[in-house]
Order: sequence, then structure tokens, then C-alpha cells
Amino acid sequence: MKPTVEAPFEHFEWSLLTNALVEVRRDGSVIRTGLVEDAMPDSSALWISAAANDPRQMFEASEGYKVWVLPQELTGTLRYRMVTKEICKASPERNADQPVPRSGGKDQGDAAS
Repeated sequence: MKPTVEAPFEHFEWSLLTNALVEVRRDGSVIRTGLVEDAMPDSSALWISAAANDPRQMFEASEGYKVWVLPQELTGTLRYRMVTKEICKASPERNADQPVPRSGGKDQGDAAS
């Protein structure tokens, strides 16, 4: 069976991309490919790690840079690297009014009995 090849997609929440392999684009051209070392919590900027002859570099969203992610197969025990948003999207969202399950399956009210 052939592995499914995913198309690259633009990712807007840069703060979730730490340690992900990305492409930085500007005006449709790839400027740099590399691992995200760090990102601002508000996704206004990110840093690509130094690699070979390329120094550590910062890119700012306000300067027109866009970040694209390409899901890819990895070797070893971890077969796929997913960004946090994609992992969380797979699990159902919890309603804020819904109680958080406790270990042992008991509700807080059951603890008194």
C-alpha cells in the first residue's frame, strides 16, 4: 500500500509550530526551509534554527512572510510529526460545563459517600 502524500498547507498559528519542519514563503516564493526553533505566542514572528551554512533567522508576519507545513513520513518509532493543532483537532472538544473525569471513574459527589 502506497503512503498518502499530503499537500503542503499554510499554517497561521506559528506559535504551535515549535520543532516542526516548515517552509517560509514570501510573495509565493520559498525563502527558507527548516525547523522552527521558537515562535512568539501571538504568532507575529518565528525563528528557524541554524543549519549547515544557514544562520538562525527570524521571520515576521508583518513583513509578508507566510509559513507552510508539509506533513511527511519519518523513520524510527515516531512515524509522523503533527503540529499541536492537528493533534487536538482529532479529539472531540470538551464542553466547558461538562465535568472533567477523575481517576477511578468517580464524580466529586461520589467521594463523600
